[in-house]
Amino acid sequence: MTKRDLPPHVYNKKGVLYYERRRGAGWQRQRIKAEFGTPEFWAEYALLQKGTPPAPSGHSFKALIADYRRSDRFTKLAPRTKSDYDKVLSFIEDRLGRDDTRRVKRHHIVTWRDQNTGRFAEYLVQVLRVLFEHALDRGWVEENPARGVGAPKREKRPREPWPDDMVARAREVAEGDDALLFELLVGTGQRIGDVLRIQWGDIEDGTIRFKQGKTGKLLWIPMTERLKALIDATPRRGIFLLLSKRNTPLSYRAAADRMAKLRAKVGAGPQHDIHALRYTTASELAALGCTDEQIESITGHQTRAMLIRYAGEARQRKRASEVQSRRK
Repeated sequence: MTKRDLPPHVYNKKGVLYYERRRGAGWQRQRIKAEFGTPEFWAEYALLQKGTPPAPSGHSFKALIADYRRSDRFTKLAPRTKSDYDKVLSFIEDRLGRDDTRRVKRHHIVTWRDQNTGRFAEYLVQVLRVLFEHALDRGWVEENPARGVGAPKREKRPREPWPDDMVARAREVAEGDDALLFELLVGTGQRIGDVLRIQWGDIEDGTIRFKQGKTGKLLWIPMTERLKALIDATPRRGIFLLLSKRNTPLSYRAAADRMAKLRAKVGAGPQHDIHALRYTTASELAALGCTDEQIESITGHQTRAMLIRYAGEARQRKRASEVQSRRK
């Protein structure tokens, strides 16, 4: 659709329609949610033409987001979570910044969720829930309209531990820093964000010290022989163990891209992603007969439910093999 197709003051920006018009000393800019040409669109346009007043500054999404960003709720988040939330907060502020938070109802949250897809839609609901909880504590609203709104339904194949032959193939084809990254993930069973923060000062006497970003738990993990050999052969180019080609700390995105290329080489499917290597470690330890406490000492899991999820299949296979061997 071109500007000629659109009524006055309506603009198409990357597929999203906005109503923009000068009012007084400022500009009114608001997203049009209805599909162009529908009765709902013209009703929404007519309402905007009449000049719907913006929300009072103290009750707008823009004011709420600014107050939330200053609060402990936000400042004490883990860096990775804070970064993810920030993207959603900017998205909300861009589209709803002038809207009145007191007028939002549950069906609005559901509509906004359904207008988006995938992981972002999940984060949108999650962040809106946190935002309105903050507004509730501040006395700006009387209820949290996002509370109880579920994540969008999507079919996703659950993560699975990497099979032994896939792990062996990855070790064959991975080279240099890619091999080190892979072996750090498999050898320690940690999340990629924690692995990227390892410094040379965290390594001592064949052990790596971790402080998990998500749990805050401090762990000392002895290195496997394969991992120790790779670290011993790695030249020290800076403070951090994993660096980019420019000798800067390796970013999450760069690490994910490296692993995506390695996964493509070994034919790993979506169920065998980066985080599935954490499953792989737990599964390997379970197959060796390690207890929950022993596995937890490496992976740092805080709940038995997650251990069961990670290691349950390996234990079932081990027990089944032992039982069937007795039938011989």
